[in-house]
This record gives sequence, structure tokens and C-alpha cells, in this order.
Amino acid sequence: MSPESRARSESKQRAMLAEMALSELRKARGLSQRELAEALHVQQPSIAKIEKRTDMYISTLRAHIEAMGGELEVIARFPEGSIRIRNFADLERERTS
Repeated sequence: MSPESRARSESKQRAMLAEMALSELRKARGLSQRELAEALHVQQPSIAKIEKRTDMYISTLRAHIEAMGGELEVIARFPEGSIRIRNFADLERERTS
């Protein structure tokens, strides 16, 4: 590959990795639905259902992400800049208190 082709390919790969569906993220993290279900203390069909949803509670999404070893942040993007929404961090503190 030419350096230009290689750079385009690497750029495209980074873009693809920066955006994934939950099922793709789980697979990229090397987890099966069964393993994730065990971590979340739910049945495997619940994981399949969550991965197909287009709308869910933020707490559900946070638990899913944390079970994969990640941390969820909610960011609002505007033309003049991005803002991290911290209300959800407050919910986490209330949950652990």
C-alpha cells in the first residue's frame, strides 16, 4: 500500500472503532452474552434484548458499560463546544451511598 492509502485506511479504521453498537463493543471486548449476563446478574436473553434496544435508561446503559470494564459519560455537543452532563454522576453517588 502507498503511504496515502495506508493513512486513509488507518483513518477509516479509527473512525469505525470510535463508533460501535453495544453488541459490537461487547464482542470487541472479548465477552459473550453469557459472560456479560453473569457479570450483570441477569439471564443471557436480557443481554440480547438490551443490545437490540434503541431506547433505554441511562442506568441500564451505565451498568452494561461498567460490566465491560468501561465508564459511561454523557456529553452534549453544541456548535460552540461540548458539555459533560454531570447529573448522572450524582446518581452514581446516590446509588453507592
